[in-house]
Amino acid sequence: MNIEELYDKCLNEELIDLTISGKRNKTDENVPAKVKVRPVILKEGMEFQVSEYIGTKVFHKNYKEQELRTVITEYLEQDFKQAQFTMTNATATVLAGKNGNKTVKFKKCQECRQQKELSHNRSKKYILEEGIPVGFLIDLGVMTKDGKIVHAKYDKYRQINRFLEFIEDILPQLDKNQEQTIIDFGCGKSYLTFAMYYYLKVLKGYDIRVIGLDLKDDVIRKCNELKDAYGYDKLNFYIGDIASYEDVTHVDMVVTLHACDTATDYALGKAVKWGAKVILSVPCCQHEANKTIENEMMAPVMKYGILKERMAAIITDATRAELLEAHGYRTQILEFIDMEHTPKNLLIRAVWDGKKNLEAGKSAADMQKALHVDLTLNSLLD
Repeated sequence: MNIEELYDKCLNEELIDLTISGKRNKTDENVPAKVKVRPVILKEGMEFQVSEYIGTKVFHKNYKEQELRTVITEYLEQDFKQAQFTMTNATATVLAGKNGNKTVKFKKCQECRQQKELSHNRSKKYILEEGIPVGFLIDLGVMTKDGKIVHAKYDKYRQINRFLEFIEDILPQLDKNQEQTIIDFGCGKSYLTFAMYYYLKVLKGYDIRVIGLDLKDDVIRKCNELKDAYGYDKLNFYIGDIASYEDVTHVDMVVTLHACDTATDYALGKAVKWGAKVILSVPCCQHEANKTIENEMMAPVMKYGILKERMAAIITDATRAELLEAHGYRTQILEFIDMEHTPKNLLIRAVWDGKKNLEAGKSAADMQKALHVDLTLNSLLD
């Protein structure tokens, strides 16, 4: 079998992935360490995504089949020694010699992995890609040393990448020419804090100072040990309470994930006070509204505890979003991760634009009055 016949057999929907490796000149920094190829289904039809791994970065480009044949051949003739194809029912290896000769081995395989779903959603590129080892993900138990995702932690892996997508959307709000201060209230084990620092500082090159705040001494101690091990000199963790934290006078971005009940209100209040350009908040446990919410017309809903709890959560987060709008933020409520993974799946994303929406403030006040709700955030912003 020659190389063209191999392309005929492998460059189709049966391909799971292709890895091109064995870099000839290991000192040439312009040549990727390796190249991976996988099929993706786009609106225009099937194409092949080529990912070049150069240093800590990954560069992607899509090709149609005929274009990809030329690309693979050039890789093997100029820069790499081998290519490994994995199909749904076969495997293949190409060994490339210095003189341009290529040895092709093709083997049918009944035990090969099942074909991956070729939907854009399943085959999309995650910001932190599987197969590229990341220190903090390994130490936090999400990834193995060779870059594979631990099965039991796959939901956490998806959550981390989803969070980074939200940050990717607001990058234009952060000034790359001067230090940006970011605070994560209630950081906990700091999966997302480390991911945020790694993404902004290491991958994107932003000058950032990140502060993680939590009440648990052992958690903070462990997080500081990890950040020292990675050399993350501008990431620091402290024991502290959201409501009383006063160690900074200006913050560019405030993050609060699953801060319980009024802790979210205090974090939002602080963010507005500091003039934060970006707020990312995933609220949790809206007990305050649940204690007082009442409305005669909605008595059939309030009669059932679980419905009342959900209604209180919706009213609370809607009020928070409207109050932020009233104070000059363009606000969205977005799905954080799928409902099947956690019911606490809404994220409030607010970006400062200076346009105070007084009508939003009035509508929030009217709704609270009608439902006998008075959130802590009202007094903090007043």
